[in-house]
Amino acid sequence: MPEYGKETMATDADIFTGQVDLPRMRRQRYSRLQAEMGRRDIPALLVFGSGAVQYAAGPSVISADSGRASHLRTAALVLAGDDQPHLFTPDPEGAPPELVPDHVHPPLYTESDQGVADLADILSGLSPGGLDRLAVDDLSGPMYRLAPRVLEGTELVDASRLLGPARLIKTSDELGCIRHAQRINEVAMHEVQAALVPGIRQTELTGMFLRRAFELGATGNGIDPIWQVMAPTRKGGPYTTHGDVAFPLVTTDRVLADGDVIWVDTGVHYHGYASDFGRTWIVGHEPRATARQRDQYRRWRDVVTATLAEVRPGSTGSDLTAAARGVVGGQTPWLPHFYLIHGLGTESAEAPMIGTDMGPEHDAALVLQPGMVLVLEPVIWDDGYAGYRSEDIVAVTEDGWVGLSDYPYDPYDG
Repeated sequence: MPEYGKETMATDADIFTGQVDLPRMRRQRYSRLQAEMGRRDIPALLVFGSGAVQYAAGPSVISADSGRASHLRTAALVLAGDDQPHLFTPDPEGAPPELVPDHVHPPLYTESDQGVADLADILSGLSPGGLDRLAVDDLSGPMYRLAPRVLEGTELVDASRLLGPARLIKTSDELGCIRHAQRINEVAMHEVQAALVPGIRQTELTGMFLRRAFELGATGNGIDPIWQVMAPTRKGGPYTTHGDVAFPLVTTDRVLADGDVIWVDTGVHYHGYASDFGRTWIVGHEPRATARQRDQYRRWRDVVTATLAEVRPGSTGSDLTAAARGVVGGQTPWLPHFYLIHGLGTESAEAPMIGTDMGPEHDAALVLQPGMVLVLEPVIWDDGYAGYRSEDIVAVTEDGWVGLSDYPYDPYDG
């Protein structure tokens, strides 16, 4: 298990009893957005992505399947200098209690031409002087087609350049929400792992996990739970364009068999903040890892330990990737279509991203700062024997890091 650094964030007691100050968290996030808008001279920010809306306005949103999500969207509009965001939602009762009534509006229907015209009228009414620039995170087809005409004179810019820096550093309340979400995830997983016996279906595990997570207080689910049976060889698994291991695959009603090696990945939310659980399990009434499997876990542990030794303010992404590669003879111990590290917040994977196809220049330019959240996700693969994958979450502190996850590695570390 990781040896956690000195605790500098919210206490476990605060987190477990829900003593996170949500209004304060929303105020601090909004101040960060306003500061970034001022720094970049952007008078308005319009966001539709669930994570971005959560960060900007903090609503409680009813989850919708993909067939309805584009139509029943919640959006947030931030105007420079305004004390509060404007929320556009089909669920006004989910608006934060401190949001004044005249900032809560019916939803925007930007999938239709009329809806885009209505949006232009709304923007004109809320900013009578006009907008020379509008940062947007997503454009529907009608928005893309009609914006040059209905928003004439307004330059549309990429909102990610504003949102990324604002969301990069987490406050103590944000860290408390992440840790609380992770605790819920892990407690639910104890029940699921105990039920991992031959004859159970993947979908049964999903039902068991979601029921328990919501009993424990989860406020949303961000990842369709993954219980992927790993083929021993790359060629034994599905074809991939990159030629490496296929992961993740959609969960089905597949019946699990004794000795199956499964890669697990789940993520539930607490007040908009994601958790991320990743482990490798073995199916069985009394599962035992072989000597080869325990060696895979040991090498994975060595990669994590070496990487964490470099986690401190001032270290770069390149320092971390070099440390990870250094303990496995210069190889790359993570999946090529993923990363060594990703961030976590209102999205299940957000900045910082380290070890991606953005290249070594990106990693060299990324400097760790206190408040960053890192999810370490290395993989050890021995073709012919499958492999080992787990995820650990830490937050960067003023002198190192503190762990936000705490689940055992059974049956590999026994």
